[in-house]
Amino acid sequence: MAIDLAVLGPAAVPDEVLASMVADSWGATAATLLTVEAEEFPYDVPAMTTEGRFVVSGAAMVDGAERAFAFFVKHIREWSRSPEFAYVPAELREWARTTVPWRTEAEVYSSDLAERLPAGFTMPDVLRVQTIDDLSYAVWLDLVDADPVEWDVERYRQAARLLGRFAASRGVRAVAARVSHEFRMSTYADGRLRNGVLPILHSDVWDHPLLAADFADLREPMRAAADDLDAIAAELSTLPPLAAHGDACPNNLLVRPDGSGFTLIDFGYFRTLPVGFDIGQLLIGDVQIGKRSADDLELRAGVIVEAYAAGLAEEGEPVAVDVIERAHALQLALFSGLPALPVELLDREPDAALQALVAARARIARYSLRLLDETMSHG
Repeated sequence: MAIDLAVLGPAAVPDEVLASMVADSWGATAATLLTVEAEEFPYDVPAMTTEGRFVVSGAAMVDGAERAFAFFVKHIREWSRSPEFAYVPAELREWARTTVPWRTEAEVYSSDLAERLPAGFTMPDVLRVQTIDDLSYAVWLDLVDADPVEWDVERYRQAARLLGRFAASRGVRAVAARVSHEFRMSTYADGRLRNGVLPILHSDVWDHPLLAADFADLREPMRAAADDLDAIAAELSTLPPLAAHGDACPNNLLVRPDGSGFTLIDFGYFRTLPVGFDIGQLLIGDVQIGKRSADDLELRAGVIVEAYAAGLAEEGEPVAVDVIERAHALQLALFSGLPALPVELLDREPDAALQALVAARARIARYSLRLLDETMSHG
């Protein structure tokens, strides 16, 4: 049988390697491929280090029986190979190339993290971590089922409690400590924010018709917060270091169809980070992409912080709620509040959906600034 994996480009593997992965997925010693189909996986959230996402599926004879298989393939590369890298100023390219992590997923999927996760979290079975060249690789994972259910407040509570347990787990922390890519808040502030965000905040972009209404009252408060950039980054760096997924938005916490919890994916930013780091993306991830309204931010934030604190305590690492609230405020300001101006949307044709997304981004910024101010006494 001729197998065509051309759509995978350099992430393709020889037929015998694919057959070996199929056998491994069924716990067998060998498999004979019968049918194979390869296609791009639809995903509309861009990532700087992702070259492509694919699904390879089909059927094979395994131990005398016909078995189905389906693998998810992710081709990961250094950011310098992304088309967007061309827009990085020449004097910043070396810094930019080395500060965006791209090897972490290979490290995670080659580790024993799956065995260390708290009950309620799983991750996809790993079939292969495939080196392509010095600057790219592919991970071959079992394609997991997910329930597309809309998240309610209780779902956020469940996820936050598990993220607290994940953060405090000694086993998870041991894996996080081995991540090779170094990350410091000061480096992020000096690079991404000082070079990419602050110039925008001090430009005349505020007068753009798409932004004028929703961001009108935020120009001076956001600029004032930006003046405290170094202090915010320094304070966040003093908080207790624990494990963090790094991008714990609902898109990366797949709801398991059997209701037993979540499957974690996209570990590119997994590492040791300040306590409470994952709260921010859990809270606003869907709001940022227009998938959820910002109307219940405050309600969900209260639920998430308390549940996260409960998860920490369950793992024997209690942290006061007011410390977590302050950590959340600092993280949200640095990673979502100050960069909230949606300049990447300004060339789109305006419509009601786009204006709603702009309004949601403004709501995030407004909430972030208020939280930063309200938790000041906790610092």
